[in-house]
Amino acid sequence: MSEDNSSPDGNGTVNRVIRIGTRKSQLARIQTDSVADTLKERYPDIHLEIVAMSTIGDKILDTALSKIGEKSLFTKELENALERNEVDLVVHSLKDLPTTLPPGFTIGAVLKRENPHDAVVLHPKNAGKSLDTLPENSPIGTSSLRRAAQLKKRFPHLTFKDIRGNLNTRLKKLDEASDFAAIILAAAGLKRMGWEERISQILEPQDCMYAVGQGALAVEVRARDLDILEMVSVLHDPDTVLRCIAERAFLKRLEGGCSVPVAVHTEVKDSHLYLTGSVYSLDGSDSLKETMQTSITADDKSSEEVDERLQRVGVTACKISGEAQDRAEQLGVDLANLLLSKGAKEILTVARQLNDAR
Repeated sequence: MSEDNSSPDGNGTVNRVIRIGTRKSQLARIQTDSVADTLKERYPDIHLEIVAMSTIGDKILDTALSKIGEKSLFTKELENALERNEVDLVVHSLKDLPTTLPPGFTIGAVLKRENPHDAVVLHPKNAGKSLDTLPENSPIGTSSLRRAAQLKKRFPHLTFKDIRGNLNTRLKKLDEASDFAAIILAAAGLKRMGWEERISQILEPQDCMYAVGQGALAVEVRARDLDILEMVSVLHDPDTVLRCIAERAFLKRLEGGCSVPVAVHTEVKDSHLYLTGSVYSLDGSDSLKETMQTSITADDKSSEEVDERLQRVGVTACKISGEAQDRAEQLGVDLANLLLSKGAKEILTVARQLNDAR
């Protein structure tokens, strides 16, 4: 922590200045502002500064995400600033964070999840239609192998084309040309931008399961900064934390990433965590899908303090039952092992090879 990271207030006392790193996109700024506002409500005396920067993923817009081959497309520059003490915490979309973080970093907060499902945004000329009723060979824009694989299987009459850029850019590409009949976007981003009226259809799990961590915001910090870790821990949403630990453990065990089609669906119900996970070939013709569950009710006898330094798939959640976190993580590993025993590795290996060869 830098020595001069403080600011005198009007009463002559010194208050900490907390610098929050973020991407420059409008959505990233909205997400970061929401985190800053919540922190301000909880800690009225802190001074917050927002530091915006561009990432590799923001700069390379003419190549599909799955082809760039960089694991930290939207996080690397932000983590570099965190490492250099230029910022004290960073706000990410959790789905952008790899399941293994660089040494010295941890996810200190996972906020309450927005709708994690994918949404269909139709070209204005197709108003009133759905993916089912679009004409044969209608071009659908998506930059996600996961979405394309599932939707090719579910809607074989459609074709799928890569589309890149932030939300504003992709909507502009949709509206101002005839290249796409519709595009697929995360419902959470559209909602946060205030563009819910553009959502023509929410894709249910039977049509398209979502990405690991989709819809959740994460706050990344330096693991050694225990004061910052303690400060941001109030932002944790317990159900979201457990769901995302299970999802991230599932993805990590599969050794998956954005270059292979892996999808999930989680639910907390009656003190149980349910995880559905699937893997797909690039065209969706080959797939495996299973569901498992675990209890997330901690035993009375296990009321010992949670180890505040212990990470589970990159997440430090010191105020949430360690036993429940362990069960969530094990659920993800067990489900991945089940799929691997049924041939998931072969499906994903072929998908990766075909994607690399494209």
